[in-house]
Amino acid sequence: MLFRGVGQTDLPDGFVRVKSIIPDLDVELRYYGANNFVGDTITGYTSNTLILTKAAAYQLKLVQDELQKQNLCLKVYDGYRPQRAVNHFISWAKKLNDTINKGKFYPDVEKKNLFREEYIASKSGHSRGSTLDLTIIDGATGEPLDMGSPYDFFGKQSWVDYKGISEKQMANRQLLQGVMIKYNFRNYPKEWWHFTLRWEPFPNTYFDFPVE
Repeated sequence: MLFRGVGQTDLPDGFVRVKSIIPDLDVELRYYGANNFVGDTITGYTSNTLILTKAAAYQLKLVQDELQKQNLCLKVYDGYRPQRAVNHFISWAKKLNDTINKGKFYPDVEKKNLFREEYIASKSGHSRGSTLDLTIIDGATGEPLDMGSPYDFFGKQSWVDYKGISEKQMANRQLLQGVMIKYNFRNYPKEWWHFTLRWEPFPNTYFDFPVE
């Protein structure tokens, strides 16, 4: 597998800052702040700038356009993720006493089991540039629809087909699933928020340029 880095200002060919294509997209990169399972800014995130492959960004615009017909919008929590950020997760996972945000993000999973239960991996599809984490928000209020579990919650409650949620929460999940599938994004069944573009342009390349 190939790792590629670039200069501080340029993006590799085939990548784009998504706001140049979807100017009104709501972006809150959780790894650019402390509201995440680590509890700190993650290495490689130096700004709240969503980066994706051009192919993924243009498909995402079709999703946004369709949702806006229903007075709904997308909110994106993560897109391209440099390999150095994944390495940060790996280092953090080995520090078993560092559990500052356990109660919020993984209350029922022992930290030592995060790898075994596949909540953290040494490689991430995000580093290929066509995977993103997102939800749907109300176009008028900006409030996220209730999906039955928070973003990045490690547990069965986040599985797409989890039955222990309300009909409304399930309907919200299915709305997100349906519109993403329609525009060629496939879901990871254990995370209702996680989607990867089908026929992604860099299926075997893990990039490591910073998010800036």
